[in-house]
Amino acid sequence: MNRPRMTHLLAALLVLAALASAAAGCRTTAGTAHPTPTPNPDRARPEATAAHAAPHTSAWLPGMPPPLRADDVWAADRPGRLAPAVRKDPYRVYVPNTNSDTVTVIDPKTFKVIKTIPVGSQPQHVVPSWDLRTLWVNNDVGNSLTPIDPRTTKAGKPVPVDDPYNLYFTPDGRYAVVMASLLHRIDFRDPHTMRLEHSIPADCAGVNHADFSADGRYFVVSCEFSSELLKVDTAGRRIVGRIELPGDAKPQDVKLSPDGRTFYVADMNANGVWRVAGNPFRIRNFLPTGLGAHGLYVTRDSRRLLITNRDEGSVSVLDFATDRLVGKWRIPGGGSPDMGNLSPDGRIFWLSGRYDGVAYALSTVNGALLARIDVGSGPHGLSVWPQPGRYSLGHTGVMR
Repeated sequence: MNRPRMTHLLAALLVLAALASAAAGCRTTAGTAHPTPTPNPDRARPEATAAHAAPHTSAWLPGMPPPLRADDVWAADRPGRLAPAVRKDPYRVYVPNTNSDTVTVIDPKTFKVIKTIPVGSQPQHVVPSWDLRTLWVNNDVGNSLTPIDPRTTKAGKPVPVDDPYNLYFTPDGRYAVVMASLLHRIDFRDPHTMRLEHSIPADCAGVNHADFSADGRYFVVSCEFSSELLKVDTAGRRIVGRIELPGDAKPQDVKLSPDGRTFYVADMNANGVWRVAGNPFRIRNFLPTGLGAHGLYVTRDSRRLLITNRDEGSVSVLDFATDRLVGKWRIPGGGSPDMGNLSPDGRIFWLSGRYDGVAYALSTVNGALLARIDVGSGPHGLSVWPQPGRYSLGHTGVMR
């Protein structure tokens, strides 16, 4: 190699070394003098923070959207957190009247009945579908489900289904789960066509209400007439646990605590709620609430559990942090508060009056009765729509 070429080569190498040094220096400076901006903690959503973010692990049921917060399975139910699919749905209250074979539609802004929809025999609950696009009316004795379009409040053609006393959906959206109470079965169906895909014998009387574990891998079912609770493997579609409740228990609604550690089970005969552990499946203790404890509802801030006491016309308020009752709201003149749900903003608690042919609207601030609205005979599983949340687990709008 001649001298001019050697000189040019050395010069080029020196230039490259200088560029590399400068780049390294820029990287060092960027990492120290100019750190990446972080969001304002006062404006950040709590569920997005590292301390509370739900871990994405294989522990969740495959296909299930994980909870927004590891410490709160109900974090998606905050006021106004409506999914895009439901934001244009009109705000309505749907009341199935078991003895009248109708659904009463109420405008909650005016407290006026705006429509009555004829459905099948003995409608028990109005149930939002997993994908939030259909409200299914459970015509128990009529052996059918009547679909209602929440955009138009119009009913469609009934779909034949055996004994649909209650209806749930697996957290992955794969199955509709029908509680066939009289047939003593739990039926897994296609969530859209409702075609039967799998059925398991419940081996108990009155399969009724349910709720799913935080990871979605199992759910707990109440058996109203045989004083039992079942633990069902979601993916395996089989019963993996059973508890016999003491005495003449009559278990009703089931609801998971925000931290995912405890299932609360209302008991109409024991007049309170059982606290049940999922793993291992066992009873922890019992909390008296009131006569005919029936429905269970978590407030929008995930701090309290509202318990309807159907036989004494009251609602008990339980604080999750202390596991103690912190209040009781009594309906003036008495009543029979049964099933219902909260308004989208969480300020009103809507309930059916099972034996009084009415729907109640209660303030969640102090339990004051805001309205008592005449509906049909035997109102039962009242549904408020739309609801905050990403998907529906069924019943009267159990959203996560």
